[in-house]
Amino acid sequence: MKKTPETVIALIPARYGSTRFPGKSLVMIKGKSMIQRVYERARQSRLIARVVVATDDERILRTVTAFGGEAVMTSPDHATGTDRIAEVAGKVDCSLVVNVQGDEPVIHPEMIDQAITPMVGDPSIPMSTVCKRIETREEALDPNVVKVVFDTKGFALYFSRAPIPWDRDRWAGKDSFGDLPLAPLMYKHIGLYVYRRDFLVKYSKIPQTVLERTEKLEQLRALESGYRIKTVVTQHESFGVDIPEDLGRIMQHLEERRD
Repeated sequence: MKKTPETVIALIPARYGSTRFPGKSLVMIKGKSMIQRVYERARQSRLIARVVVATDDERILRTVTAFGGEAVMTSPDHATGTDRIAEVAGKVDCSLVVNVQGDEPVIHPEMIDQAITPMVGDPSIPMSTVCKRIETREEALDPNVVKVVFDTKGFALYFSRAPIPWDRDRWAGKDSFGDLPLAPLMYKHIGLYVYRRDFLVKYSKIPQTVLERTEKLEQLRALESGYRIKTVVTQHESFGVDIPEDLGRIMQHLEERRD
């Protein structure tokens, strides 16, 4: 692994009781559990020194330990994955914490490094994330695909489930979202975050904000509280597993990549 001026640790929040897909961390994907695939992808990052699964379930802990990974038990009362990793971050020695979602088994290691790189050596950035250009009309209009707009220096201006930016001239006179063509230069947010350790601990204690509750997007809490989020454009795709039907797309991706 490449040495950096920062000590970087990846924390993977993984709980068993997912509302839409209980036990998804342990679902088998071509001979490996989903949590193992996420763990192994994170380990391939050039910049991460240590990977730890943060869980509230003994079954996940045992699974991670069995394949040689590192896992720790956390409180079962955390409302979000950010709260879960903040508990662990407060007890480890590091400067940067990467929140790698436990339900993205094909996340590209280079994407992780792309998110980390702006944070290395620049203490003015409290957190960073990644986004990818939207290439289909379906993604642009899908409220489950979070969109982001950012300034000329790459700092996020806003995240939304709505299609942003609103292309006024091209979309003028349309009667419904169904009539809107794909707008150029729209970006979808990928839920990978890098935090300064001290900021993460503080951030997890900030009460929920109005826009966060409205859009159901936790990262808006940082923007509403006056903190900047560096947004890096990546060419890599990543697929989350929210429901059992999402596994088909994961399997297809792995077949195409022969992984």
